[in-house]
Amino acid sequence: MARAPRKTSGGGYSAEQIQVLEGLDPVRKRPGMYIGSTGPSGLHHLVWEVVDNAVDEAMAGHCTRIEVTLLADGGVRVADDGRGIPVDEHPQYRGRSAAEIVMTTLHAGGKFGGGGYKVSGGLHGVGVSVVNALSRRLVLEVERDGGRYRQEYAAQRTRTGVKPGVPQGPLQRVGPARRGRTGTTVTFWPDPDVFEDTEFRASTVTERLQVMAFLNKGLTIEFRDERPGHRAEETFRFDGGIVDFVRHLNHAKEPLFEDVGSFTERGPEGEVEVAWQWNTGYNEGLHSFANGISTTEGGMHAEGFKRALTQAINRYAKARNLVKGRDAAFQGDDVREGLTAIVSVRLPEPQFEGQTKAKLGNTEIRSLVERATNEHFSRWLEEHPNPAKAIVAKATNAARARSAAKQARELTRRKTALDGVGMPDKLADCASRVREETELFLVEGDSAGGSARDARDPRTQAVLPLRGKILNVERASMDKIVANTEIQSLIAAIGAGIGSDFDVGRMRYGKVVILADADVDGGHIRTLLITFFYRQMTPLVEAGRLYVAQPPLYSVEIGGEKRYVADDAARLRLMEEHPNRQLAFARFKGLGEMDPPELRETCMDPATRNLVQLDVDQAAIADDVLAVLMGDDVDARRQWIQRNAKDARFLDV
Repeated sequence: MARAPRKTSGGGYSAEQIQVLEGLDPVRKRPGMYIGSTGPSGLHHLVWEVVDNAVDEAMAGHCTRIEVTLLADGGVRVADDGRGIPVDEHPQYRGRSAAEIVMTTLHAGGKFGGGGYKVSGGLHGVGVSVVNALSRRLVLEVERDGGRYRQEYAAQRTRTGVKPGVPQGPLQRVGPARRGRTGTTVTFWPDPDVFEDTEFRASTVTERLQVMAFLNKGLTIEFRDERPGHRAEETFRFDGGIVDFVRHLNHAKEPLFEDVGSFTERGPEGEVEVAWQWNTGYNEGLHSFANGISTTEGGMHAEGFKRALTQAINRYAKARNLVKGRDAAFQGDDVREGLTAIVSVRLPEPQFEGQTKAKLGNTEIRSLVERATNEHFSRWLEEHPNPAKAIVAKATNAARARSAAKQARELTRRKTALDGVGMPDKLADCASRVREETELFLVEGDSAGGSARDARDPRTQAVLPLRGKILNVERASMDKIVANTEIQSLIAAIGAGIGSDFDVGRMRYGKVVILADADVDGGHIRTLLITFFYRQMTPLVEAGRLYVAQPPLYSVEIGGEKRYVADDAARLRLMEEHPNRQLAFARFKGLGEMDPPELRETCMDPATRNLVQLDVDQAAIADDVLAVLMGDDVDARRQWIQRNAKDARFLDV
């Protein structure tokens, strides 16, 4: 007699429902956990994982050249002249090479025991295996021990789904190594079933490669783009290392003096490299790195540098009687106004806070950086009296502007208290007080503001019209910024302060959405607002709360259906598809010309709109781009636009 199935108290939830994902299956199942997203940033993350392995070889002193190629068929090839991944049999996995284990097993690599690498960036051990898991095909080639070895991997479809990164045969010796040659070459093709788009952006790749070359003095990185219509070659090598990095970041600015100061210090805690130069601008450009990884949120190394810098400048100013009075000490923000600096540390066991590695937590490295900065930077001030006096003079002006800005903020607060609620008169607020469901739309002009008010959901969407173009904060001191009427309205509406006082936890809205016309003027307004938020409300951008709406430039009726067209390029494509509709496109003159239902459908309704979320992936690159686009160097701006013209589909924000 058959036994009835045993009932469980869990409503059918039993051991049979517990799945064990083996090998690379977890990556395929949840790619966002490993590369952040399946959008453009995740796609490019695949390149970074392979390049970082090659850079680790360079930091270990075994690699002098890295070649990165975007192939004509959509693949990417990364080749280095390092030691080559070991090809002998792995002692724990009989019949399988160490190279195959690295490519097909999470948390396998030479960066854990300390024998393979004293210093490395990729410490999670999931790098190249994740690339294999998310590629439809990957080819590994290794040259070492006098031989040339090859193994291919591919995603295979099974009855239950897709099995990622399956070896298509064992690692094989396919011939002798080229004379004296060692190294690793990884060629991969991203899986279109995983990624929203598999087309790489050349400038995104070259910007990252350039930073890697800056951080690794003397390393040559060659880039080639073999795709039709994109063909380009570029070589990065900087014998000055981070000194060249500082000069590059200041190339679109006006340096306060010609010299770039620098030092290198080694200790039992690790190694620190620092380079610095001030410019006549008002923004701080301190960029920190740990083992080649951009620590966008800083950490102990950045804290140690900041503290020592402030102490050294205050000591110098007082010793030379350049400031007077007991209360005349500069604050950190004063001495860092206009500073461009790189702090790069290398240490055996970095402790990164969070999976994103955005902040370094090693307390011992703070002591090393602070001690070294106090010694070397203080000596540099003594040996460079003219630049030192210029730094003190700039800090003095910054302190005065800070005082004036504080008075302006206090005046604004007092006026707010007298006025009652303190919200801008032109703000059409929303009813909800649940922050995470609310959105603040910043709209160009009163006319567009009126349309947006009629188009919005008044329960969750607030609208703040802005008159014309706001102040270019790239060229303004803090006291001028807080005195600007439109910026005062922004500060009051968002409710979280500005500059060093900004607290993302006090924001009144979950999202801030820039809504400007689709034409050139609208693009300029978007750029001004993005610059303001990045410079003065940086945590808002870092938290992913800044968005850009993408209104259409045209509308057209095709087959009785109204279609919205984003830009001229999209209009040309549609004209090719429907040649009989070429005089039928209606151009929107601006948001104010759109009917509320049109504006709602294209920009405000979450079900149909298209928003772009802005984030800060590489702070040094973002700093440089904003300085070029919003600074005074017209020639640098023209060159940047010409260089990035081929990637125009990414420049809609």
